[in-house]
Amino acid sequence: MQIAILLYDRFTALDAVGPYDILARTPDAETVFVAEQAGPVRTDTGKLALVADRSLAEVGSPDVLVVPGGPGQSALMEHGPLLDWLRRTDATSTWTTSVCTGSLLLGAAGLLKGRRATTHWLAVGELARFGAEHVPERVVTDGKYMTAAGVSAGIDMGLTLLGRLAGDEYAQTIQLGHEYDPQPPYGAGSPDKAPAHLVDALRERSRFILS
Repeated sequence: MQIAILLYDRFTALDAVGPYDILARTPDAETVFVAEQAGPVRTDTGKLALVADRSLAEVGSPDVLVVPGGPGQSALMEHGPLLDWLRRTDATSTWTTSVCTGSLLLGAAGLLKGRRATTHWLAVGELARFGAEHVPERVVTDGKYMTAAGVSAGIDMGLTLLGRLAGDEYAQTIQLGHEYDPQPPYGAGSPDKAPAHLVDALRERSRFILS
């Protein structure tokens, strides 16, 4: 089994690393980072880079595809080579997945039309443009498509998918080993819980990124 995690300039680190750290423990699986060109790819902070093991041309039919989000996604919404690769990869994948605004790239490739999906709360309107039905949940599964909400939800998606690939008990063991038992210090993890002025401020800061 091959698991391919897409990288592109200005992706969000946890969107890729969260699922990676879970899915890399799938028995008898090879997990690879892939980008348009092999080599280091910078995250949205510009301070961190992950290394793409292979180029898009070298990875044609992974069993599992993971597409992270990040502000760099906006520049790729009409990037033909990447969208064509997503379509070709999806044609043979067992699972096509995304984290955060990575679902917008799947949508731009025409893969989510008529499907239930989720994304970062700031990008819900964009997701609807591609004919997807937004479901306000951390992880949404529709057939072979599994989408995760914002950033940290990628860990939840990774565990959910690992349960499908290797069984619930194995996934629980990995969760236990990671001591993944979230108890955040603030009740501000969603727009329904956070103070309204913080929601408004973040929405204002982000409206140019997602447009």
